[in-house]
Amino acid sequence: MVSKEASEALFLYATEGVLVVNQQGEIVRINPSAENLFGYKKDELLGQKIEVLIPKTLSHKHTQYRDGYMGNPHARSMGANIDLKGLKKDGTEFPLEISLSPYTHDNGKFVIAFIIDITIRKQAEQKLKAYSAELEKQVKNRTLILEEAIAELESTKEDLHNALAKEKELSELKSRFVSMASHEFRTPLTTILSSLSLVTKYSDNNDKENQLKHVNKIKTSIHNLTEILNDFLSVSRFEEGKVENHPAPLNLKEYIDNIISEIKGLCKQGQAIVFDYNGSEDVVLDAKLLRHVLFNLLSNALKFSPNNSQVKVTANIDAGTIRIEIKDSGIGISAEDQQHLFERFFRGHNATHIQGTGLGLNIVANYVEMMSGNITFESAENKGTTFTLVFAQ
Repeated sequence: MVSKEASEALFLYATEGVLVVNQQGEIVRINPSAENLFGYKKDELLGQKIEVLIPKTLSHKHTQYRDGYMGNPHARSMGANIDLKGLKKDGTEFPLEISLSPYTHDNGKFVIAFIIDITIRKQAEQKLKAYSAELEKQVKNRTLILEEAIAELESTKEDLHNALAKEKELSELKSRFVSMASHEFRTPLTTILSSLSLVTKYSDNNDKENQLKHVNKIKTSIHNLTEILNDFLSVSRFEEGKVENHPAPLNLKEYIDNIISEIKGLCKQGQAIVFDYNGSEDVVLDAKLLRHVLFNLLSNALKFSPNNSQVKVTANIDAGTIRIEIKDSGIGISAEDQQHLFERFFRGHNATHIQGTGLGLNIVANYVEMMSGNITFESAENKGTTFTLVFAQ
């Protein structure tokens, strides 16, 4: 039979932490190992609730668990299948395992708790998991490499076929480009040469009015040439993958105001741009891509609308959505042309007499898609067109 002295020695010198809790959840005895484990001095924990050793996020629930356990005390181990944590005096949390053994004494019901710090074991388990995950990752990578090699071999034939089809398409595009470019460049260049000759003539006669008229024609022709070159450059950059979306904070109201001020120089006689803005002014969009989109749509609205007409620009920012509308009262788009509107080099049957490359709206659609937005339109011939841009915030 173990003597009282031997039992006391076991309690005091056990390497496990041991503490005794009464029915009220108060610590009535605690051995040195448990005090060292939780970072307390001798007898500092006596009389305190057991919840002082439990992280604050769990202590409230633990009180309920403790009351339930005291109602039906039984020997049990804790921590085998769940992660238990203890709270040291300095606030540090650490993983542990606990075994509970209830007993009854003349002074009431008590529970002995045997506590083990399993930090080293948990670290070893984490290393083992990491090692296993790394092995699994390597196996997956090697399997993926093999699968990719097989897929690449299988797709070679299809790639060759697609390359030939792409080459044929590019050849057709080049032919259309040469035909279109020769026509579009010839017209403004002829105008420039003719107007320069007339400017010289009127200069000799000191005819300021006619001089100014032909200078404006030269300016318009140069703008048209610049527009054509910009369209060609945009298509080239897009095909080469040099166009990227870089969203950044932007004051949208001020930004659109500046674009409208810049483009007013393209207004025909009596034309006006009306701007209405509703909602927050701060958005996150790519300023360069958006400028190209809005400038193209606004210049088209002015170009295809008559003198003394109005172009309306409306921006609404609501519930995380940016909605911009550009409405004109111009020549409109026929029903049969609408399905081809965003195709390269396409020009509506009623717009062939107006300067243009047929590339602008194709570029706009690509830029809007790159910005994760959506572009739609409503139009009827001779009744105008409304383009709507929608971006999520």
